[in-house]
Amino acid sequence: MVNPHREGNMGAAPWTIESICETLGDPTLTKQCLAEINKAPVDDLVTVVEKWAGRATRILAAEQRGRELAAADSRGEELPGNWVDRTEWLTQEAARIRARGAA
Repeated sequence: MVNPHREGNMGAAPWTIESICETLGDPTLTKQCLAEINKAPVDDLVTVVEKWAGRATRILAAEQRGRELAAADSRGEELPGNWVDRTEWLTQEAARIRARGAA
């Protein structure tokens, strides 16, 4: 898999374990990633690294989509997509949780 975050003059660089961990951006995910890579049998190593590279790729895509939505919102544009207003459900769920004494 190619790491679009690490583009340079020569094009996109391949993912490395280090770049995957940096992109995950969360110590718990990084620890899980490294544990799975370290425990993988040699025959499965590429598959495990590709799984984590895929996750890192999706994180970068989500970050880019978030930046695009934030830019559209700041310009006062209607955000694309089918948005469902869950305010009432969220309010009811919060009340239910508070009633249980969890919050």
